[in-house]
Order: sequence, then structure tokens, then C-alpha cells
Amino acid sequence: MSLITSSIGQGLLWGILALGLYLTFRILNFPDMTVEGTFPFGAAICVSALVHGVNPLAATILSFFAGMVTGLVTGLLYTKGKIPVLLAGILTMTGVYSVNLRILGKANVGLLNKNTLLNGQLLQKLPINFPTIVVGLIIAIIVIILLAVFLDTDLGQAFIATGDNEKMAQSLGINTDNMKILGLMLSNGLIGLAGGLLAQNGGYADVNMGIGTMVIGLAAIIIGEVVYGNLSLTARLVAVVIGSIIYRLILLLVLQLGFSTNDFKLISAIILAICMMLPLFEQKFRTRKLLKKGVEKP
Repeated sequence: MSLITSSIGQGLLWGILALGLYLTFRILNFPDMTVEGTFPFGAAICVSALVHGVNPLAATILSFFAGMVTGLVTGLLYTKGKIPVLLAGILTMTGVYSVNLRILGKANVGLLNKNTLLNGQLLQKLPINFPTIVVGLIIAIIVIILLAVFLDTDLGQAFIATGDNEKMAQSLGINTDNMKILGLMLSNGLIGLAGGLLAQNGGYADVNMGIGTMVIGLAAIIIGEVVYGNLSLTARLVAVVIGSIIYRLILLLVLQLGFSTNDFKLISAIILAICMMLPLFEQKFRTRKLLKKGVEKP
């Protein structure tokens, strides 16, 4: 039971990262490699602040703003520097690695005996792993509500229009470059926030903890879409978080089958590949079914 509750808690926290990735991957419709640098950057800022006695809530908020900075850098390289978004993200991710080493002072910093958002006095009274679920659920709900409200505003609609059809958005007088920068900042802000929360949950920050985070976020998005199909935009945000929980439970199942934790990255990639191919298999199945009906009808 403790393994299941742990997976649910982890899923909720990783779901925040998936929500951030959803903004660029699905709404703006481009891949952002900054993710793998932003995640450890948010963790490094949060852990460094906690080690120096900063209030856990303030440290967590700092991780969000740290993520926004990396998103801003990538956005400026992409829109003003005319560097392809994939390469702009890689450049930022590479540079942030050295910044993380500067912030932490070494490759890995722990939070032993430090106050965090997950070990408050009230939360300590809860059963094991439930503090993570409670905090993760509260933050996920807040993020989903704020994103839903934002996307329903004129600015949010301009942001969506930029991803749907950039030329049409420009013809309507929308500054698409600013929308892209805004999207990258919001996306990476949420990813940095997830980094700070997961660092507190794990009890440490590591400069290499961002490896594979993009695959995890994409897996959550794809699983949520495959399981729930066509939904409203707000419902899709909820589905992304649920997809993240399902993904963690799948990993737990794999672990229970006897696989090593060293295989997690490979398993993550395989799960993502299968999930991304499911719509293709479904389409082929429907086509064959329709053809079969057409043959049988005469």
C-alpha cells in the first residue's frame, strides 16, 4: 500500500512538470529541450535556499521564478536570436548545468534535518507518503485552476491562437514572438516548480537529475490523452495529471515484475513509444473495420 501511495504522490508532483510541458508541446506545438536544464535548476535554487534557512514556501516559489528565467533565455534566443527552438533549448540546458554547479557548490546537496514544504508539523501527523499526496494535490489543483483561468482570458486566447495558426494570429495583430516567450516562461516556471517540489520530496538536488525528464512529461501527456480521448481544454489539464499518476503506477508494476530501477529510463522510453503509436493502431483498426463492413454490406 505504501508503494501505491508513494507512486500517487510522485505522480502528482511530476504532473506539474507535465502541465508545464503541455503548454509548449501541445498548445504552442514545439519541443522545448530547456526542460532537462530547468528541472535541476529549480531544484538547485530551492535546495540552496532551504540550506540557507529560507522559508520552505518562499524557496518553492523561488524555484518557479528560476524556471521562468530559463524559459525567458530560450524564448529570447528563439524569437530574437532566430535560433531554432530545439537548439535554443539545448544551448540553455547546457549553460544551466554550469550555473547549477555554481549554485550548489558541488554535484549533489542533501536536505538532511532541513524544514521543507513536505515535513511541516501538521503534515507529519499524516500516514507515510500522504504529505506528498496532500501537497501535490493542492498545488496541482491551484496550477490547473490558474492555467484554466489564464487560457480563458484574451491573452490566453492569443496564446492558443499562436500555437494553432501563427500566420492567422499575426494577421489579427497578435505579437506571436511575445506569446512564444510568455509560453516558454510559464512552461519552464512550472517545470522549475516541479523540480523544487521533487527535490524536497527526495531530500536532495543533483545537477544530473534532469536527464530523462522530458520523456516522463511527454509520457504523462500522451497517456492522459490516450486514456481519456477528446476533452475540453480544462479537462485535458486534469487528464495530464492523471496520466502522470498512471505512468508512475505503470513503473511500479514494472518494478514489481522484477526489473531493476536502472532500467527505468529505458522502460520510460518504451512506454512513451507505445503510447504514441496507440492512436495509429486505433486508426488502422477502425479503417479495417470500416473496410470489412463495406465488403460485407453488398
